[in-house]
Amino acid sequence: MSPTPPSKHELALMIWVAVFPTLTVLNLTLTPHLAGQGTVLRTFVLATVAVPIVIYGLMPRLHRLRARIRR
Repeated sequence: MSPTPPSKHELALMIWVAVFPTLTVLNLTLTPHLAGQGTVLRTFVLATVAVPIVIYGLMPRLHRLRARIRR
C-alpha cells in the first residue's frame, strides 16, 4: 500500500525543515564570497544552489522519514 500524500500542513513543515537549515548553511558559507554583490545576485545564487539541494536531496528523505513515522 502506498503512503498517503502529506497534508498541506505537513508539507509546509517538511519544506520549512528542509529550507531553513539549507539557507542558513549556504548563507554562512557563501556570504564571504558574495559580500560585494547586489541583493538580487546573492539571492539568485542562493536559490540556484538551495533549490536542488532541497528538492533532490532533502525532500525525498523527509518523505521517507514521514512514511516510516506513519507506519
